[in-house]
Amino acid sequence: MKTTILSLLFVSLSQLFWAQKPVKGEVMYHVCQRSFYDSNGDLQGDLNGLRQKLPYLQDLGITSILLFPLYDSDCYHNYFANDFEKIDPEFGTMQDYIELVKEVHRRGMKIYMDMETQYVTSEHLWWKDAVGNLDSKFSDYILFDDSTHQTPATMIFDLRLLNGFDGKVIYVTTVNLKSKKVLDYNIQLFSYFLDPNQDGLFDDGVDGFRLDHAMDHLDAKPSLTNLFAEFWKPLIAALKDVNPDIKIVAEQANWEDYGFDYFEKATVDCMFGFGLQKAIIAFDKEKIISNAQMILCATPKGKEQFIFIENHDIDRFASLELTLEEQKLAATLMLLVGGIPSIYYGQEIGMKGKVYAFGNTDGNDIGRREAFDWYQSGAGAGMAFWYQNSGAWWTNANQKANDGISLEEQVNNPNSLFNCYKKTIAFKQQHSALATGSYANAPNNNPEVYSFYRQSKKQKVLVLVNLSAEKQVVSLSDPIRRAKGLTEGTRPYQEEISLAPFEWMVWEVK
Repeated sequence: MKTTILSLLFVSLSQLFWAQKPVKGEVMYHVCQRSFYDSNGDLQGDLNGLRQKLPYLQDLGITSILLFPLYDSDCYHNYFANDFEKIDPEFGTMQDYIELVKEVHRRGMKIYMDMETQYVTSEHLWWKDAVGNLDSKFSDYILFDDSTHQTPATMIFDLRLLNGFDGKVIYVTTVNLKSKKVLDYNIQLFSYFLDPNQDGLFDDGVDGFRLDHAMDHLDAKPSLTNLFAEFWKPLIAALKDVNPDIKIVAEQANWEDYGFDYFEKATVDCMFGFGLQKAIIAFDKEKIISNAQMILCATPKGKEQFIFIENHDIDRFASLELTLEEQKLAATLMLLVGGIPSIYYGQEIGMKGKVYAFGNTDGNDIGRREAFDWYQSGAGAGMAFWYQNSGAWWTNANQKANDGISLEEQVNNPNSLFNCYKKTIAFKQQHSALATGSYANAPNNNPEVYSFYRQSKKQKVLVLVNLSAEKQVVSLSDPIRRAKGLTEGTRPYQEEISLAPFEWMVWEVK
């Protein structure tokens, strides 16, 4: 959203001080495309369905989209490839993908692709040609447990197979990331998705990649050490030679890690702020302050952190059975504290979902990845019920009719969670300090009130957040000379500020 400074001949000094031209920040939407919107009635969410719903995402305020992997796979989540170069036909065709990317760019948005090329299934060409064949040109593309190449190595968690939710048995092995041929292949593969038609314009190419399960020492495999320097860094350098503007996002394998080694040694651009996620959902002031100091202040200049409260590997926030006001407050913190906020699809309407415990199966995460709920009835055109009639995953599904957790039930309700997200994103984008500014703690005298500054070149704001269900009175440690309330209903700034339960306020300060 853009506003203009009033073009008056005479403007008072106070008007000059408060007038700002907004700078739009990045707001990510992390979407499981299989679960988002089905365009052709086969119950599989697909690329054309996502393209049809781009107006919805733009209306919400989203600027960037992060997809699950797209490549052909027997896994519903597509994380272990049968073929890296083929779009899963249940999502559509390569042409559907390119049309989606072009439409995203036409709308001024960005798109990121999730990639995990560290593993392949028994359906992959490398496995089929190399297992039992020492003369295969792919003989060093995957790891083996024996000199005769009869036994492919284990994958993550020392597993050799996955049991699919649909009864499939999927055999998976680890790729040899120390092979120069594998590095060259990855450079070619990633580069293709940066510029499919190789015209140098990038309108048909992704704006970045998410590297899933990226590690310096992959899964403790003895031969796969020093990968930051020998695999990830040269891969990233080669991709930036193709398009210097791309953004490489890595998920740290150790969620307790702040990711600084990834910045320094692997040269990625962005990491995930897991520490802030845990602190925010606990409404713990001291943990928020300490993690914000590391994640938002100690991150090297030019690098960034994704700030989130949900993703595809953790239970949905709403499943903590919090009140609507608590959900709104956590959303506000995530959106305003700094970094790049990332919204997991359905989070904006309070979708629920926890991990299941139905034995050794990849279906245990389906509860966290169910169909986006578009309708009050829980059914209708576009519902991506790909897990329908699949047993426990279906009979235990979270979607319920008339439960208030659907877009249809919330879109016209000004007090809904959806409209809280929409309004807060719009508010964030209207103020340059909140859109792109730096973060600093603002000490105060109340253990239940969290306060911080955001500052851009043109603007500085103070945010006060009552983390409790009780009324709080707070005073800042440092005096404020001038302050103008920015949030609707914000009272004039005083030495002592009273905050209602879960209330937050923002002032522009000097």
